[in-house]
This record gives sequence, C-alpha cells and structure tokens, in this order.
Amino acid sequence: MDDSHAEGPHAAGYSLEDLAVGMSAAYEHVVTERDVVQFADISGDRNPVHLDERYARTTRFKGRIVHGMLSASFLSTTIASRLPGPGTIYLTQNLSFRAPVRIGDRVEARVTVTDIIREKARVVLRTVCRVGDTVVVDGDALVMVPARG
Repeated sequence: MDDSHAEGPHAAGYSLEDLAVGMSAAYEHVVTERDVVQFADISGDRNPVHLDERYARTTRFKGRIVHGMLSASFLSTTIASRLPGPGTIYLTQNLSFRAPVRIGDRVEARVTVTDIIREKARVVLRTVCRVGDTVVVDGDALVMVPARG
C-alpha cells in the first residue's frame, strides 16, 4: 500500500501563477518484490543484481537492489500528481544515484521549487529520493507548467 502525502491542498495541482520558490511536496512508496519484477518486465532491465539473490550476494551490494530508475520514477509521480501537478510536462531531469534501495525500503521522493522562469512557463525543481535519512537519488528537473490564462 502506498503512503503518500504532499504539502498543499491542491489535488488538481498548481498553476504557474500559484508557485513560489521553496514550495515542496513528497510522495512515499514502499518498494515490493512485485514492483521490482514488474519494472524488470516493463523496462526489459533484467540485470541479475535486481532479480537474482544468489548472484547479487556476490556483488559489492551483498544482495539484491532495486532498479535506480524505479526509485527515480517516484520523482515523476511527485511532479505529476503533487507539485506542480497534473498538466506538468517534463523537459529535463538530471540524476545521481547515491545509495542502493532494497526491497522493503520506504522511498520518499521530494521535489522543491528552486527557480521559476515565468516568461517561459518553466520551473526548476530539486529532486531528491531518500530512504530514511539517506539520499539515494539526487538531481534537478526542468518542467513546463500550465498557466491559468
């Protein structure tokens, strides 16, 4: 079951005019075995470090790890459903994978508005995924946000 939350009451999202630097929202998800298997099936990424415990134990991770892009996909969820919200279009995303995520980990994906380019309807977001206090994915995104007018 997903445990999600966001700061702000806007289920329909925010218009460009409603955004301010410093606004933040988050989405949380506990990664399951099923998530990893389905992501492998959908993406075609069948690296044994994600799917084969015996193999994964021989790696530097000493066990299976979740696909980095699965963890990063929760940033897309946060952007599309929380901040800025529905209608937002991804333009760029930079990612650094900092630490492994394991099955059973609760990943918090948080986005924070760092800049607004109003004349181009663009918003720069800091994008961070954490497991507890550990940053597992760090980056930034540029998105196009619908204006009211």
